[in-house]
Amino acid sequence: MSRFQQAQFVVSAAAPAQFPPDVGVEVAFAGRSNAGKSSAINAITQRHGLARTSKTPGRTRLLNFFELAPQRRLVDLPGYGYASGPKSERHSWGPLIDALKRRAGLTGLFLIVDARRGITEGDEGLLAWAVPAQRVHILLAKADKLSRAEGARALKAAAALLAGRSTVQLFSAHDGTGVREAQDTLAAWLERQ
Repeated sequence: MSRFQQAQFVVSAAAPAQFPPDVGVEVAFAGRSNAGKSSAINAITQRHGLARTSKTPGRTRLLNFFELAPQRRLVDLPGYGYASGPKSERHSWGPLIDALKRRAGLTGLFLIVDARRGITEGDEGLLAWAVPAQRVHILLAKADKLSRAEGARALKAAAALLAGRSTVQLFSAHDGTGVREAQDTLAAWLERQ
């Protein structure tokens, strides 16, 4: 049974005026294009198709808000590192994401990183954007594509690079690795009063 049974889409926002009222708690999900962000959202909420997945990078182009419980939201950010959208649209993402950062309810950020690539320059930029205002939890996604030893090395390397700036775990939406741990982290953050 899903821990987030009430999960539902609320709105796709192209401008801050379209954001839901800043009441309650929000957790943002971000990551490089094609890192597995939408798959992670679906696996964690146990709602297949809640966030639209695609093999084509750059499909998420707006800020998508999902309500997981009353006044408890998840925010799916556009992927970075892939320039598939129109240039004018890509330029609008920075101010939109900065407006999200100023929201009182934003309590944390899940950063989805392809475990095979490790933490990239773009990921570091997002960490700088979030820290120290929000808690950050990194999902080393697609861990099922690594051997156990490779996964352990990827986790150790990420933890060393992060040096306490974030928590980090292995994750796979495909085989369920780390889903429970990610659910526990999200649930704890959403309970913030």
